[in-house]
Amino acid sequence: MELKPIGSGGTFRYIPATLETNPAYARAPSSPGLPIAREGYRLIAVAFVLAVLLGALGGTGGAAAGVLLFGAVLNFFRDPARTPPADERLIVAPADGRVITVAAMHEDRFLNADATKVSIFMSPLNVHVNRNPVGGTVVSTHYNHGKYFRAFAEKASLDNEQNAIVIADGQGRRVCFVQIAGFIARRIVCYLSPGMTVGRGQRCGIIKFGSRVDLYLPTEVSIRVQVGDRTTAGETVIGTWQ
Repeated sequence: MELKPIGSGGTFRYIPATLETNPAYARAPSSPGLPIAREGYRLIAVAFVLAVLLGALGGTGGAAAGVLLFGAVLNFFRDPARTPPADERLIVAPADGRVITVAAMHEDRFLNADATKVSIFMSPLNVHVNRNPVGGTVVSTHYNHGKYFRAFAEKASLDNEQNAIVIADGQGRRVCFVQIAGFIARRIVCYLSPGMTVGRGQRCGIIKFGSRVDLYLPTEVSIRVQVGDRTTAGETVIGTWQ
């Protein structure tokens, strides 16, 4: 099943999955060598072919450009193994990147409650595989086709193409995080569907080529990051349940 985006563009891919049936979602920690996200295989192959052509046709300059192109694409789709902290009270980062917003607000789209918003900007140099900030049951997913403002702009939270995921933990407490496409990113991939049971720190999707993730946490969460902090998906502690 593939969800059709609202409007034109066709840039969202939804992969119905369970831990047993979706290799991209369920695969074990990466094997020795350079771990690569499966979504990047085709683009990496294309980049390799282009690099060979540039080297053959463009001499030394073309070869250098080809190596840079191939290296950049390979670097973008790396997918290192991550180990979340053992304490289940800890909420972990859904994305690699830099914290650009920590703000109290009323989240009225998905949680309908007061919350703290933590936004993480992912540059093209960051790992772009996203991970679940908490474990529990996927309550709902919400895709909305939108625009492509630069991901660090605050209006991107509401106006850009995005996919929101709401997860309820074992005590029924709900957390929402939103995959948001940026100025360069034109493809959001989500592995989750309502009703799935997921683990904290597990892979849940990927956003291609520069983007952001907004995390909305209930007021009973004590925030452990501030603007400017760097995060590692699945490992950096964003907050603690009080």
